[in-house]
Amino acid sequence: VQLQASGGGPVQAGDSLRLSCAASGGTFRDYAVGWFRQAPGKEREFAAAIRWNSRTTVYAESVKGRFTISRDNARNAVYLQMNSLKPEDTAVYYCAADRGIILSSMKRHDAYDYWGQGTLVTVSS
Repeated sequence: VQLQASGGGPVQAGDSLRLSCAASGGTFRDYAVGWFRQAPGKEREFAAAIRWNSRTTVYAESVKGRFTISRDNARNAVYLQMNSLKPEDTAVYYCAADRGIILSSMKRHDAYDYWGQGTLVTVSS
């Protein structure tokens, strides 16, 4: 499956932004999808993930209550709605997907084999 992330850009603190991850080339509804981010000079970190059937979502503590992950399998897309953005949310955001990821592994970047190119989110204070 091929993934394409989009929707990043420069925003002010407190603003909202919605990232999209478009998938092609596979049976997308079978895949769990995660959003990861990497700030300059830092390790890639988990942000949010969603199971194939949307019944299970997982969030990093740093984004819980502000970010919402959702998916539209009919459109082969996953979204990350980001509200109340903070300067520390500045990062390149990547979407990733794979099948058969168990719940305890959804936060692990090495659980995902398929990655899109990143989209940059810059939050200024």
